[in-house]
Amino acid sequence: MKNIVVFCGSSAGHDPVFMEQALQLGEALAKRNIGLVYGGAKVGLMGAVADGALRAGGSVIGVLPHFLQQKELAHTGLTELILVDTMHERKTRMNELSDGVIALPGGFGTMEELFEMLTWGQLGLHQKPIGMLNTNGFYDALHQLSHTMADKGFLSASNRDILLYSDKIEDLLTQMEQYQPVEKPKWITPGQS
Repeated sequence: MKNIVVFCGSSAGHDPVFMEQALQLGEALAKRNIGLVYGGAKVGLMGAVADGALRAGGSVIGVLPHFLQQKELAHTGLTELILVDTMHERKTRMNELSDGVIALPGGFGTMEELFEMLTWGQLGLHQKPIGMLNTNGFYDALHQLSHTMADKGFLSASNRDILLYSDKIEDLLTQMEQYQPVEKPKWITPGQS
């Protein structure tokens, strides 16, 4: 994996462990010579993961819509800042630049980005590993929900297992490196979109 996109909150959350783990993830990516692609902001977990990677000498590409730059949210110390017009363009560009996905804690925006990448993976539009860093049990309920979806017949076990899960950074990165894509994507064969 050359670059991993990290989706995460623009807020810090109430527990300092969220910020600390975001910093540590950025550092871990840099130490593995994996570039960070993220939403380009200097605030919350977004700023922390970028700062961690930069502090460890890593490459950091931010992708930010113009309207958020105008609110003075742009991180000014990045390797590269790509400005786009819309939120959809932002996700598309981050997808194009990345070889894998990690979700840190966040709100609706983080969930929307994570679920779009999961859906694209399920449909065979990409074969990237997708992981949740389960800081302080943040993703326990979502992990359980994915099992419920499979148990109730709304998600195949193989598509459920697209979503990798760990509370340890190194373990999650190892799972991502060893990831084997689903052999039979749902409905779409490779080359179709």
